[in-house]
Amino acid sequence: MLAQDPEHSEHPVTEWRREFRFPGVLALVPEHREQVMEFVSEHCHDQEKQLDLLVAVQEALANAALHGCRDDASRMIRCVVTANAEEITISVRDPGRGFPLEKANPDNYKVTTLSHGRGLCMIRSLVDQVSFAHHGAEIVLRKRMTGDAD
Repeated sequence: MLAQDPEHSEHPVTEWRREFRFPGVLALVPEHREQVMEFVSEHCHDQEKQLDLLVAVQEALANAALHGCRDDASRMIRCVVTANAEEITISVRDPGRGFPLEKANPDNYKVTTLSHGRGLCMIRSLVDQVSFAHHGAEIVLRKRMTGDAD
């Protein structure tokens, strides 16, 4: 889908958007990730940024399947990807109740050897901005396509 920014008609912004819906099954996450990344690769030609997004999307989808859907095929994950020349934004939302957002505060991160709890920290290291909505049931990832990260 192609859209243009009507408020800035002298410099139209071209934006692509695609929505995906996936059953919340952990074993299907790699297949779902590849569908998302196929769209991303059409709009991001930087291999390093693609790899960062691949790992971040993998983690976000796995968290949604495991925690929000509880590995239940009847529960759906919604993923929306928008892309323009400046950035790619990926939101992943599950039907779960979310989690206490203070747990996502990067100031609270500690090095851990636990087998869980590292996903959000990893995601933050791979994208330029992470935000949450719907009480933590939705994660929004932003990766700049131009310039350096702040």
